[in-house]
Amino acid sequence: MLLGRILESSRYLILVPVIGSLVGAFLLLAFGALELIGIVATTFRYGIFDEKVAKLLAVAFTQLIDSFLLGTVLYIIAIGLYELFIDPHIKTPAWLEIRTLDDLKERLLGTVAVMLVVTFLGYFVTWGGTASILWAGAAVAAVLLALAYFLRHTISRRGNPERARSDADDRAQRLEDISM
Repeated sequence: MLLGRILESSRYLILVPVIGSLVGAFLLLAFGALELIGIVATTFRYGIFDEKVAKLLAVAFTQLIDSFLLGTVLYIIAIGLYELFIDPHIKTPAWLEIRTLDDLKERLLGTVAVMLVVTFLGYFVTWGGTASILWAGAAVAAVLLALAYFLRHTISRRGNPERARSDADDRAQRLEDISM
């Protein structure tokens, strides 16, 4: 009985990462807003509008998007953990309703995929013409393929419980075959 009450109350420990994620999200979004103001002010202060400045602006805004996306990831983590462990009835948009850990993983992995693409875009914009961009692109592509594979199989199993059971049975059979 006592252990049950302790375990029941321990879910509030999740408030630590929820608050930490919210603070991180707030700081990154505030930093992004200040960075945006700085970019706009600097651009108009010098009044130079040529191709070189356009390229620098593209890089600056790509990095800015990265800050905003990471802030968004932290916000989604905070909301998701809060919904999962503390209060599943908080008001959120339908697309942000998180009922399972798989829901949270899907939201995060989708955002991580976008962050990878934005990061690669920033790398591409500043690319100096060396062959190293091929390796960076291949690494991003490999991670995106892995994320797509994971998301596809997670969603297909959740949408089809019979297939999930069948896949689990197949894995169990393979493990049994290996152990013999």
